[in-house]
Order: sequence, then structure tokens, then C-alpha cells
Amino acid sequence: MDLEKLAERLEKVSVGYGESLGFDRDPDWFLLKLQEEVGELTQAYLQHTGRARAKGSTPEQIRDTFHQEFADVLCQLLLFANQHDVDLTTEIDRKWLSYER
Repeated sequence: MDLEKLAERLEKVSVGYGESLGFDRDPDWFLLKLQEEVGELTQAYLQHTGRARAKGSTPEQIRDTFHQEFADVLCQLLLFANQHDVDLTTEIDRKWLSYER
């Protein structure tokens, strides 16, 4: 999957989200929303590993939520990077994949 194309698609979805709820997606919002999503991933992980209440969810529902929260974190991270003109493909290559060389 091409990260730039995905980020463009996510931007359109995010703009619609902000418009439908009537708020500006200012620079703080992107970071705060990312933090919220990481918190939700943490909660889902705790449920998935049996260290938080299931709140009436089945093990399958808990697993599905846990998996979906990864997508939320990744998508919000891509939006945040896009907001700050970060080319993640380049930065991943420089920071992580340089160790392959």
C-alpha cells in the first residue's frame, strides 16, 4: 500500500469527519486525537490480554476491537505526519531501513 495515496484518502475522510461534527482540525487536534487513539489501543490491549473488564463483549469482539484500534492509530499517525509535511516513506528509510544496509 502506498502511504502517500493512503494519506490523501484519509485526509478526505478526516475533513468530512471534522465538518460533520463541526470542529476545526487544528494542529493540536491531530496530536490529541492520536493520543486518544493510542489510549483506546491500550484499553483494547488490556481487554485482549484479560487485564481489563470485558464490558459484555465476547472474546471475538474484543479481538476485533483490538485489531481495529491498530488501524485507528496508524491512520491518525498518517494524518498527523501529513499535517506537518512529513514524508514517512523517506523517514522510515532513513531511520529504520538504513540498518538493512
